Amino acid sequence: MDRTGLLIILSSPSGAGKSTLARRLIDWDDCLSFSVSATTRPARPGEIDGQHYHFLDRAAFADLVAGGEMLEHAEVFGNLYGSPRAPVEAAMEAGRDTIFDVDWQGGQQIRASALGPHVVSIFILPPSLPELERRLIARGQDSAEVIAGRMEKSRGEISHWAEYDYVLVNDDLDRTFERLTAILTAERLRRERQKGLGRFVKRLMEGEQP
Repeated sequence: MDRTGLLIILSSPSGAGKSTLARRLIDWDDCLSFSVSATTRPARPGEIDGQHYHFLDRAAFADLVAGGEMLEHAEVFGNLYGSPRAPVEAAMEAGRDTIFDVDWQGGQQIRASALGPHVVSIFILPPSLPELERRLIARGQDSAEVIAGRMEKSRGEISHWAEYDYVLVNDDLDRTFERLTAILTAERLRRERQKGLGRFVKRLMEGEQP
C-alpha cells in the first residue's frame, strides 16, 4: 500500500552518536535520505550545489522564509541555514522519509510547520555526561576548551528531551540502532500514514459480499 513519507528529526548533544546512527539508517533503507539544507555561506572546495547544500544569496533565502518555504531556519556565525520545504514534500508524496539532523530549536520549528503531523522526533541521550565527555575527547577533533564548551551546551540541549516523541539512551550502538529501526517500522505502519488502506478495506468488504 502507498504511504506518506515521514519527517524524522534526530537530535542529541554532540558526541551522543546521532550522526553515526543517521548514516546507518541511510544504509539500512534506501527509502531514507538526508534533508539538504540551504545556506547563504559560500561553497567550500569540493562542495556541490544541491548535494551538500543549496547555496543561496541572502535575498533568495529571505524570499523563501517569507513565502513559508523553509521548514526551519537559523543564523549561525553570520550565515543563514534552513531546510527547504519543497523537496521534503516531494519525498513525502513519493513515500520516502527525510532525516533532519537538527537541534531542539530546529525541531520545534519543523513540528510547528504545516508538515508537523508527519514528524517523528527522536532524541538520543548519552549513558552519562562523563561518557559523553570521554567520547568527545576520543574523537580527537577538538581542543580542551572546545570540548568544555560542547559539554556546557549539551546540558541545555538535554533539558529539551521531553519535547520529543521518543528518547533513546545510546549505551550500546547496535542495540540503539535496533530500537531506532523498530520505531521507524512502527511509525510507517500507522493507520493514518497508509494512503491506500481505506480503498483496500472497501474492496475487501465488497469481495466478501455474496
